[in-house]
Amino acid sequence: MKKYGDPALPAFASGGSPPRSVLIIVTRRIGDVLLATPLARSVKRAWPETALDMLVFEGTQGAIDANPDIRRVLAVPERPGGLEHLAFVAGLVRRYDVALSTLPGDRPTLYAFLAGRWRAGLLNATPKERWKQPLLHRWVPFDNWNTHTVPMNLALAGALGVEPRGEVVVSWRAQDAERVDALLGRGSAPPLAVLHPHPKFNYKMWHRAGWLETAGWLSARGHRVVLSGGPDPAEITHVAGLARAMPPGTLNLAGRLSLAQSGCLVSRAAVFLGPDTALTHMAAALGVPTVALYGPTDPVKWGPWPKGHAPTANPWRRLGRQAAGRVSLVQGNAPCAPCHKEGCERNVESYSDCLQQLPAARVIAEIAQLLDQGKS
Repeated sequence: MKKYGDPALPAFASGGSPPRSVLIIVTRRIGDVLLATPLARSVKRAWPETALDMLVFEGTQGAIDANPDIRRVLAVPERPGGLEHLAFVAGLVRRYDVALSTLPGDRPTLYAFLAGRWRAGLLNATPKERWKQPLLHRWVPFDNWNTHTVPMNLALAGALGVEPRGEVVVSWRAQDAERVDALLGRGSAPPLAVLHPHPKFNYKMWHRAGWLETAGWLSARGHRVVLSGGPDPAEITHVAGLARAMPPGTLNLAGRLSLAQSGCLVSRAAVFLGPDTALTHMAAALGVPTVALYGPTDPVKWGPWPKGHAPTANPWRRLGRQAAGRVSLVQGNAPCAPCHKEGCERNVESYSDCLQQLPAARVIAEIAQLLDQGKS
C-alpha cells in the first residue's frame, strides 16, 4: 500500500530506540475502536516497553477498557464544549513521541498533529483534503471501498516499519467473568446460543419473526437461548418483548452486562447470531461460530474479522454466500444490497427491506452448517 510524506522511516523504525509513547486516535463508533486493536497489538508486540494510549469518543471506551496492550484510554465527547475541549487539546500538545490517526477526518488528523512529535495517518487523496498532508510526516490514502478496515488500519503499522498483526483483541477482567458465570449459573447447562437482536440503528435490524423462529429452532436442538443487549431503554424494551415470546428458559441479559462482560458472555457460546454490530465483531474475533446478518453495510469494508485471518488479506467479497474461518455472513435479499445507505429511507432509524425480507430458513441453514462443522 502506498505511503506518502517523508520517504525516510523514523529512527525508531530503522533499528533505533523505540518510541517511549504512542497515541492511536479512533474517534468514531465502537466497531471502529475494536477494529483498531490489531494496530495496537502490532505496535505493542514490536515495542513491548512503549506506553500505548488510545483516544476515542466517550461511550466507546468499553471496547478497550481491559485491553492489555493499552496503558490509558482518553475519552473525549463527540460534541465537546468549547472551554473544556480547549483544555483537553492543550493537554495533548507534543505529549507523545508518535501519534497515529486511523480516520481521515479533520478532527482526528488535528489531534494527531497536536499530540505527536512524529505523526502518521490515513487521508483522503483528494485536492480539497490536501491541506492536511503537511500536518503528518507520513500518510496513507484512505480506501473506503475496497480495503477492509483492519488492513486499512494496519497500513499505519507499515508506516512505522512494524510487522502487522491481524488479531482483533477482545478482553475482560476476572470480575467480568465472575459476573457472567453467576448470571448463567454455569455447570452442566446445555450449550449456549447467544442472540443479539438489537443493533444501535434500525437500518441494521432483522425482523421479529426471524428471531423468534431461530430461537425456537435452537431451543428444539438442545441449546439454551441467551439474549444480549446494551443499556439503551429502547433496546431493553425491544429485547424483553422478544424474550417473552421465545421458548421457556430463554435468558434475557439485555442491559445487565457491560461491553466487556458481553464479550465474555459471547466467549461462552456454542454459536452466536447478530447483525452488523460490535458484539458480532467480538464473536468473530473470539473464534466463536458466528452468523452475521448484513444488509446495506458493505462486508468488504466492515465484515467481521475472523480469528486467525491473515492481516493483509480481505476475508469478504461484496456479494454472495460466503464464510471465512468460523464466520458465516448472510446478506439480505435485495438486488441493491449492499447499497452503503442508512436504510431505505436514508436515515438510521429507517428499516432496510433487504433485512426485513431475509427468511429465517436461510439463517437457520447457516447456523446448522456451522454447528455440524463443529462436530466433525
